[in-house]
Amino acid sequence: MENSAIMADQSIQELESRSLARVASAGSPEELEAVRVEALGRKGALAQISKEMGKLAPEERARIGKLLNSAKQKLEEALESKKRHFAEAALRARLDAEWIDLTLPAPGPRRGHLHPITRIQRELEDLFVSLGFTVLDGPEVETEYHNFDALNIPADHPARDAQDTFWLDGGNLLRTHTSPVQVRGMERLGPPLRMIAPGRTFRNESVDASHEHTFYQLEGMMIDRDVSVGHLIYFMKTMLTGVFQREVTVRLRPGFFPFVEPGFELDIQCLICGGAGCPVCKQSGWVEQLGCGLVHPNVLRMSGIDPEEWNGFAFGLGLTRLAMMRYGIDDIRHLQGGDLRFLEQF
Repeated sequence: MENSAIMADQSIQELESRSLARVASAGSPEELEAVRVEALGRKGALAQISKEMGKLAPEERARIGKLLNSAKQKLEEALESKKRHFAEAALRARLDAEWIDLTLPAPGPRRGHLHPITRIQRELEDLFVSLGFTVLDGPEVETEYHNFDALNIPADHPARDAQDTFWLDGGNLLRTHTSPVQVRGMERLGPPLRMIAPGRTFRNESVDASHEHTFYQLEGMMIDRDVSVGHLIYFMKTMLTGVFQREVTVRLRPGFFPFVEPGFELDIQCLICGGAGCPVCKQSGWVEQLGCGLVHPNVLRMSGIDPEEWNGFAFGLGLTRLAMMRYGIDDIRHLQGGDLRFLEQF
């Protein structure tokens, strides 16, 4: 019995000393928990020593029991102290990570960015302003006179079929192009005149990869003395070079527009497929970029300008299609779909 008591005494002292050292050196809550389980758990070292106490004499049993209780108390206090240390360290780390200086100004809303069509429009506005043009704006709800009649498109003209629009009560309509702003510019400012008119337009069209019922255009005009097709070609080449920042392949075709004479179609080789053919260019390799020509004398007369003294050129292009060519967009519907995942690319 005496030998058993001596061995229990030594085991308790060694366990207490070893466990306290492990508690002191524990580097994480997980290591601390491992020490607790091995020393104080139901199957731990102290529990095993306690099971052997029945073999001791009554007087030795009381002494060893006191040693066990003392060791258990010391270990529990050390464990609790170390546990509080870990909790305080974790709290300090969290407070440091979440600390906010309330004296700083609020960050404000996240900064956005421009829509690709807005980018193109502003670039063209800057370009033409540098060439002496004025940027004009006009109403999207137009009169029949400004949208058609003043542009040499009377009620029985077949060109109206190509510009089917949305008519409103009272005879007004949603403008089919920004050319009415040219008419208003001539009426209000008179010659000489250099102006562009960017804006939103509407047509009653079937929607596909290259057509929308709502889209953006930019139309321009120059009225002066002795204006020729050479002036027109110069300004169109300057514009396309500025937009694409490189040489592009273009072609001119005769084209009919009621408000110009002679009229031309300017096509650009498709920048999506490189001329091989795709849905945007309808497999032709070319995309109609703009219509242009010398201003028809009837248009000048309708705006109170004498065509014997003044002449000029006019052009119109789709900002929406231009943005598609610029950024390699293969479906016009992406531009007004409202999908931020698409728009945030620009």
